Amino acid sequence: MKVYIDGKFYDEAKAKVSVFDHGLLYGDGIFEGIRAYHGRVFKLKEHIDRLYCSAKAILLTIPMTPAEMTKAVVATCRKNQITDGYIRLVVTRGVGTLGLNPNRCKNPSVIVIAGEIQLYPQELYERGMDIVTVATTRNLHNAVNPAIKSLNYLNNILAKIEANNAGVEEAIMLNADGYVAECTGDNIFIIKGNELHTPPLSAGALYGITRATALKLGHELGLKTGEPNLTRYDLYNADECFLTGTGAEIIPVVKIDGRVIGTGKPGPMSKQLIEKYHALTKVSGEPI
Repeated sequence: MKVYIDGKFYDEAKAKVSVFDHGLLYGDGIFEGIRAYHGRVFKLKEHIDRLYCSAKAILLTIPMTPAEMTKAVVATCRKNQITDGYIRLVVTRGVGTLGLNPNRCKNPSVIVIAGEIQLYPQELYERGMDIVTVATTRNLHNAVNPAIKSLNYLNNILAKIEANNAGVEEAIMLNADGYVAECTGDNIFIIKGNELHTPPLSAGALYGITRATALKLGHELGLKTGEPNLTRYDLYNADECFLTGTGAEIIPVVKIDGRVIGTGKPGPMSKQLIEKYHALTKVSGEPI
């Protein structure tokens, strides 16, 4: 594997960052997880746009234009002969001194890794997954805003630990008001009758790119889409439930906190959405 770091490619074993990089020391940086399908990088513009929004929010000046960043991602895929895979795009604050001050970091660092990922076992896509609600509260907007896709993922990791301890793959995180925010790495959706709902971004949900795609596809299927505040009661009584994410794609949920959702099997509308999503990945994206 060849890893892109600040304009050059390095062998995997030699791809390194300084121990004084503030991305390592303080989680001071941002990232994107991106997928490639059939020789195209899916939704690359949307991922690049979100990366620069995250950078602006933390006053991080990316030392490349969006066009240059796009070329770097595609070049890394080409260098690694990736046609179907996963790309991790990272921008750190760069090397600095010990201490929090970001002004001590003069040169932000750009890293692109192109490889493979399988977030969940294949059988979970076929039979659906069980998830639980955990005690760890989603970050507040005026603390670490969930819209910022930062390198500091401890909030999500703590919730993931609770999921692991409960013997499941994913966990639902509530916000400080008790409303459903999102899962540790995915957005969450429910279907009730002819309505497709997902928590609003104001509840603490990430500006998910697959989330936006699912809403669009749901509308095309004739579902009435909405983003109301959701409680666990709403989830328990849904006809169908699924999660979305770049790594996860669209994966059905059949049990939440021990409550069976719908029939206890992936629902018909969820299956249609998955089919439409996979069809879209075959024809859309930045050519490699």
